Amino acid sequence: MEMRQLEYFVAVADEEGFTAAAHRVHTTQPNISAQIRGLERELGAALFDRSGRSVRLTDAGRAALPSARAALAVARDVTHAVSEVRGLLRGSLSVGMVEGCTMAPLFTALGTFGSAHPKVALSLRESPSDRLIAAVADGTIDVALAGYGDELPRGVDSFTVISEPLVAVMPANASFGAKANLDDLRQHSLICLPRGAGIRSVFDDAAATRGGPIRPAIEASSPDAIVELVCSGMGIGILSASIAAADERVTGLPIEGVDVDARLGFVWRGDPSPATRRFVELTREAFAAPE
Repeated sequence: MEMRQLEYFVAVADEEGFTAAAHRVHTTQPNISAQIRGLERELGAALFDRSGRSVRLTDAGRAALPSARAALAVARDVTHAVSEVRGLLRGSLSVGMVEGCTMAPLFTALGTFGSAHPKVALSLRESPSDRLIAAVADGTIDVALAGYGDELPRGVDSFTVISEPLVAVMPANASFGAKANLDDLRQHSLICLPRGAGIRSVFDDAAATRGGPIRPAIEASSPDAIVELVCSGMGIGILSASIAAADERVTGLPIEGVDVDARLGFVWRGDPSPATRRFVELTREAFAAPE
């Protein structure tokens, strides 16, 4: 089997479809389909169930996926090791970021890196924070800007850009008291980011350890949408303090029982390639500079 086949296999598994996977790896859908069929013939088993609207892994596919990811990670490590010995920044750098990211310093770092190291193939991927962190941990992505709480997977390093408490967001004229607590919030319709977002993960973890999970009434895809839903009277939002403070129509109340701050920062494996190491240095510089 070829490394390209394994790369296509992992891409289809991640994207749950051949067309999206082909776009991700910069090839055509017929080519990626043909390569997967060839891999399945060589292995003697179907890797994907193609009968539904989305492509799903078969039992054989699920068994093969961890090893395929590991093989690709080893191949990247070999390339990175040779580049480091030669003192060159070559190869590739895959960067992940939270969906809807508009943080200018990240794009400043990307632009600086691309201009300084044109021989490095630079790719950018948007995903929820939990998927980004998992992809960094297994080597699918080199470095990512993601949201997280107190814990990260073993072997993953980080530096935090923002760390702040969660707040219960409600209209500025609401009468609720100076603070909210998890027991109070259980009695109300909550509006949260989708599962996988860093803020949502911190809230879910706190709720699970203090009385059990809380199922939100509404999941909104962006903080701006949550603020608008709160203003329309649809419920109480769960966001970070600075997001609530940015809109005078709402107020953010500290939540008793949520003791872990929501963090936004960069995560990467503890054995970074030269390209990853240089990009992390540039992000530190970009986020430290006055905006």
